[in-house]
Amino acid sequence: MTKKEIAKIIDHTLLKPATSSQIVALCNEAKQYGFASVCVNPCHVKLAAKELAGSKVKVCTVIGFPLGENTTKVKVFETKDAIKNGATEIDMVINQSFAKSNAWKKIQKEVAAVKKACGNILLKVILETCNLSDRQIVCACNACVEAGAQFVKTSTGFGKGGATVKAVKLMADTVHDKGLKVKASGGIHNYEEANDMVLSGADRIGASCGVEICQEEPAK
Repeated sequence: MTKKEIAKIIDHTLLKPATSSQIVALCNEAKQYGFASVCVNPCHVKLAAKELAGSKVKVCTVIGFPLGENTTKVKVFETKDAIKNGATEIDMVINQSFAKSNAWKKIQKEVAAVKKACGNILLKVILETCNLSDRQIVCACNACVEAGAQFVKTSTGFGKGGATVKAVKLMADTVHDKGLKVKASGGIHNYEEANDMVLSGADRIGASCGVEICQEEPAK
């Protein structure tokens, strides 16, 4: 993919503590480069929605971030509140304790509850693949399929590891023929890394280095 093509699938991300001016700058960069969305913490959704009004850039936020250990009721409330404030995409973290315990029905039920709260809003589900075995990744993906999510996502970027080519390929092989897409996020710093994720099956890239990725010229 060219850098312009990569730009169209980047969620331009700032999930560390940020000032209002940093969020405004993030939104301006997203508009300038034509990114798919900005991904911000829930407290910044209203500002991002205001700054992006009239543009094609979506407002994405995170739910149950970063551990996924909130109760389902809290995640549902967070989701409804975020949408009310202007979020047009939701990235939720699965309950890591459920995943480590192989409680896939519980994960399916929780994702389904958040999806119901989303309505027509796009739902991406963060698995935090660095904490899971290959078998667990497949099981988590299948739970998300059954729950009605539209994307599975590798990582929060706050775990012990981020996206890997291996995990992205495994996720893509599991969900693509079932109608879901894959978002690779965490530790993607440059064009080559982003393109590798796309070649492995990623449909969306989450990165805090979106500008740097798109300023690089692809290797000849």
